[in-house]
Amino acid sequence: MQGSRRWGNAAPAARVSVRGRLGTVAAGGLAAHAAYIGLGRRPPGGAERWSRRNHRGEHLTLLEGPALAAGAAVALALVPGVSTRVRAAGLLAVGGAAAFGVLDDLADRGGSKGLRGHLGALARGEVTTGGIKIAGIGASGLAAAAVALGPRPRVRDVLPAAALVAGCANLVNLLDLRPGRALKVTLLAAPALLGGEAGGLVAAVTGPALGLLPDDLGERAMLGDGGANAAGALLGVAAVTGSGPRARGAALAAVVALTLASEKVSFTKVIEATPVLREFDLLGRRPR
Repeated sequence: MQGSRRWGNAAPAARVSVRGRLGTVAAGGLAAHAAYIGLGRRPPGGAERWSRRNHRGEHLTLLEGPALAAGAAVALALVPGVSTRVRAAGLLAVGGAAAFGVLDDLADRGGSKGLRGHLGALARGEVTTGGIKIAGIGASGLAAAAVALGPRPRVRDVLPAAALVAGCANLVNLLDLRPGRALKVTLLAAPALLGGEAGGLVAAVTGPALGLLPDDLGERAMLGDGGANAAGALLGVAAVTGSGPRARGAALAAVVALTLASEKVSFTKVIEATPVLREFDLLGRRPR
């Protein structure tokens, strides 16, 4: 009988956890969609400032990026089972990545491109918006990692964790080249949303990603640097929170390898040449 009571108490707790996380997903999705609609009605600085042309040459808006960050912030404030410390780390990562990403979205004048281009410009003494973004996301990633790892973390733990947060932010941004691609990759983490504090962070980005995916696939909006960097940074904090030093080191090595590969190889060409990846990439998109 005692064992039955234990199991009877455990099941409702699990159901509450599931409800809470799914509630977070719903709240984040609704908040992101509401922010997108609100920003679209009164775009800061005017609609033209946020308008860009996509790969088809059609106009779309970058307001999806700030909307995703806003939805993630709301979800982080509400998600159950996450400590104040980890919640704060998520907010630092999202806020910093979104702010510096939007700066690059709006102020970039088409100079240096890519990580190598921006770092090369900095080496020559040229300050680009991309260079400012790299430094800014690096700083916010450092702060987020230090907070996520708890009081008095060791430098040897903080630095690779910070690099993982910033690296994930950049990697998701590298994928934002076709409709829905970056959001779909973000949603691949969704199965982890029921697990621990890291799952709470995943839940906080899953809702906004789902809420904004239809407009992204419909080529009415795109994440831009602001949204893609924010989504990636939050996933990076989730990886830091949910793993130990060895796992974080392996994840960082993978992120670095993919980032370096992107300087030599087009992700889009690789995806289009690989049947499984191509079908996943085309899922839900407009016909070519």
